[in-house]
Amino acid sequence: MPKGFGDKLVIAISSRALFNLDESHQVYVNEGLAAYAQYQIEHEDEVLAPGDAFPLVKKLLRLNERLGGEPRVEVILLSRNSADTGLRVFNSVEHYGLKISRAAFCGGTSPYRYASAFGCHLFLSTEPDDVRQALDHGMAAATLIASNNRVENEDELRFAFDGDAVIFSDEAEQVYKLQGLSAFTESEKASAKEPLSGGPFKQFLAALQGLQAEFGESCPIRTALVTARSAPAHERVIRTLRAWNIRIDESLFLGGLSKGTFLKAYGADVFFDDQQMHCDSAREHVATGHVPHGIANRPLS
Repeated sequence: MPKGFGDKLVIAISSRALFNLDESHQVYVNEGLAAYAQYQIEHEDEVLAPGDAFPLVKKLLRLNERLGGEPRVEVILLSRNSADTGLRVFNSVEHYGLKISRAAFCGGTSPYRYASAFGCHLFLSTEPDDVRQALDHGMAAATLIASNNRVENEDELRFAFDGDAVIFSDEAEQVYKLQGLSAFTESEKASAKEPLSGGPFKQFLAALQGLQAEFGESCPIRTALVTARSAPAHERVIRTLRAWNIRIDESLFLGGLSKGTFLKAYGADVFFDDQQMHCDSAREHVATGHVPHGIANRPLS
């Protein structure tokens, strides 16, 4: 963690995830960079509409108000815009009263490298390539997928995570993908007391738990594991989290059932999964982040 951030929870967010930049992005796609830059300058006093990550960011920043004292959550803005074209983004940040003061405007290049430099625990973007690069460098990252559904609960912030290839490594999922369900079940039974290796979201989950601890019994943050696993493959997961000294508030072992309706029942503000089919199910009900990590996201040989 960079000097000056202390033990804050630090989240990096791309400008297209925070705000709806679809209209100006189409100018870039259809007319090129110069036309895009001119469009942003001409419209820099027009406030951008909220993007898919906006409700999550508002809730994260509100945690600072609830704790009081020194802020414990920092949101960093990362953007492919230049500082010149990014002025509209910061004008919109100010309009909505978002307490975001740090940013990196990268002039058309990927901003993922600055997520590491800022010491971020999580990077959220709409650019899959940026997300993959962040994951390749050991950072928790996800591609936000558009969803029309918004969680109405303003009092709590609810995170939901898949297990294999997200919280945990994909070592068990490799057995399932390459050898089938029976081999996976037998392997997990045999390895029940052997903790799984950590996945890309392990450190983010640990940092989130540290923040939860500061609230005590009145904590507004809840976490859930939502996995396709079922008994007997559940035991290794439980023992792994115990070995890591990480607590999950709710655990759903669905045995292959579609996750979307369960995430709606839980009331997730955001759900992270490595498999596109689960993301497609989830996005019908909650904001969803695809984690392009592990064997499910490798090209078939």
